[in-house]
Amino acid sequence: MEALMKAVLSVKGKISSHRKLYEKNEEAVKQHLIGEIFLALGWDWNNPEEVRPEERTEDGRADYALILNGSVFAYVEAKNLGVNIVKRDEPLRQLARYCFNSGVKYGILTNGAVWIAVKAFEEGSSLKDRILLVVNLVEESPDRAALKLSFLSKSRITDIERLSSLLKALELSFSGLRREGYSEDVLISYLTSRKGSSTVPVFELTGSETPRAAYVYDNGWKLVPLPEQSMRGVLLAVLLYLAKRYPGRKGEEVMKAYEQVKRIPLAPQTALEALKRLEEEEKLRISVEI
Repeated sequence: MEALMKAVLSVKGKISSHRKLYEKNEEAVKQHLIGEIFLALGWDWNNPEEVRPEERTEDGRADYALILNGSVFAYVEAKNLGVNIVKRDEPLRQLARYCFNSGVKYGILTNGAVWIAVKAFEEGSSLKDRILLVVNLVEESPDRAALKLSFLSKSRITDIERLSSLLKALELSFSGLRREGYSEDVLISYLTSRKGSSTVPVFELTGSETPRAAYVYDNGWKLVPLPEQSMRGVLLAVLLYLAKRYPGRKGEEVMKAYEQVKRIPLAPQTALEALKRLEEEEKLRISVEI
């Protein structure tokens, strides 16, 4: 984070000193601002195995393609600083078309100061609904901007949906508790103190932990009772919760899975992998108190 923080401060300084240049010159934005941020995010900006400029798509050329494991993971579209990419829809729609027609799931739009990450396609959702992240390096504090930008790092970008979802949940919960009269200091103290036990997202678990309780996020965190203090117990609790939540055939299918798991022994690592798949497939967030 230290390198990213330095890059954020550097870019803010360049924009402050040379705004007129960046408002007219897209190439300067690419070279002076965007490249510096991506380098700090761990991308080898001059390595075509990681970053390819002017990537051809059916609808035109994306400014950059970010490559992971030999395949395009995200397109990056750059604009000059004079383009208000928050208020203007077309740049984001252009990026989404590049992604959709190439089967690329994610896109990043930036004018050097503002960064927007978007999921290119999802059935039944609007483009606005699929925005995962908006960062404004000029208007936001450097630490806040750096935290959100870190979701685009080479080591974290594959988890961008999960991370952005967790951050949104944190912001909503924090704001809600503030409205209920709890002070910021009290809430921060609560979040940073760990005495006796802690609640951990399942993607951070190793399988060796002993669960004390389990929670599912569904319009708020909900406790799901554990039939046993094990990863198998967490899996059973989540399956039972889903079986009750879904009506009709899907609920019946989940209940069958619950009964099957209930009858057989299950290694902790196997149960943990099943929980991670459930999170991804059902768009859930599951946390375990250990």
